Amino acid sequence: MTKSRIATIAAIIGVAASALTGCTAPGDGAPRATATPTPTPTPVSGELLGAGSTAQRAAVDAWTKRLAAAAPQARVTFDARGSDLGRQQFRAGAASFAGSDVPFTTAEIAAGGFAACAEGAELVEVPAYVSPIAIVFSLKGVASLRLAPKTLAGIFSGTITRWDDPAIAATNPKAALPSRAIVPVHRSDASGTTANFTDYLTQTAPDLWAPGSVSTWPAGSSGTAAEGSAGVAAAVQGTEGGIGYLDASAAQGLSTADISVGKDWVGPSASGARAALDAARIEQGRGPGDLATTVDRGTVARGAYPVLLIGYLIGCTRYAKPETAALVKALFSLAVSAEGQKAAAAVAGNAPISDELRTKAQNAIDLIG
Repeated sequence: MTKSRIATIAAIIGVAASALTGCTAPGDGAPRATATPTPTPTPVSGELLGAGSTAQRAAVDAWTKRLAAAAPQARVTFDARGSDLGRQQFRAGAASFAGSDVPFTTAEIAAGGFAACAEGAELVEVPAYVSPIAIVFSLKGVASLRLAPKTLAGIFSGTITRWDDPAIAATNPKAALPSRAIVPVHRSDASGTTANFTDYLTQTAPDLWAPGSVSTWPAGSSGTAAEGSAGVAAAVQGTEGGIGYLDASAAQGLSTADISVGKDWVGPSASGARAALDAARIEQGRGPGDLATTVDRGTVARGAYPVLLIGYLIGCTRYAKPETAALVKALFSLAVSAEGQKAAAAVAGNAPISDELRTKAQNAIDLIG
């Protein structure tokens, strides 16, 4: 990493840490914009444990390495074993922040019990990782596929069971589709990727996908279960006729399908995920630091790829220890910065958030103190 990049990151961290002495407290008004970096930023130090999404693993690793380069006394560990487990650990106080591809619902927030937070604190949920979910498959002699939403729902619900099914053949007239059984591969663990994928099926083919948006794959379903994004990738790659869903960063070496969006066919890409995010909306009725977003999976926006996940960094407006607040604030600020988004995209291929969303995210992060 160049000295200039380290200096840029150090400035971001310094602003986050020094702002702890001057930011507004929850309930004192709207969050302030980040202040101008000072020549002598307040250093951050100590240890921080986070937990959550396997999809966010590479991005969080990029952010923590840059944090360590700019603040050698700071150490961040991220236990990437799934969004659901990360949310549980954060709620129980075993982790100071979570990386989750599913935000907490308003009902979960109202129930309280967030042991990681100081008493009376509110949640901060900011989108920091936006990535397409790739539909990957392994089929000898077939390099590309076009799959309509209803076809995908039929495959994963078990009503379409062979690769030469008329629904698949209709959108792939030139493909040499074999009369082979389809082997759907799904996550065995509770997963934000599963929640986002099933949300897509629910919104686009509700008549064929009955379970709704779920983070745990429905019990009794046909197919093969695998743990984590890497497990799904390995299972599909090692199974002739296999098809699965995973964060696009884990899809290297696998064939990916295009999906129909309006009259177009669109494959997984960072630009497509960004276009779908731009058509999404921040949910109403949440706290000032909560930027949970609803995605329109049925969007027909040109170039949009609506099978995407939005990865949130989740923390508290206040912690029992000031050093924990300083570290969380520094990490979150680095993650949503232009430098942090570029670093994540370089290793994970995700879509950097827009300047407008970055401003909103930083304003939310500024509530931490």
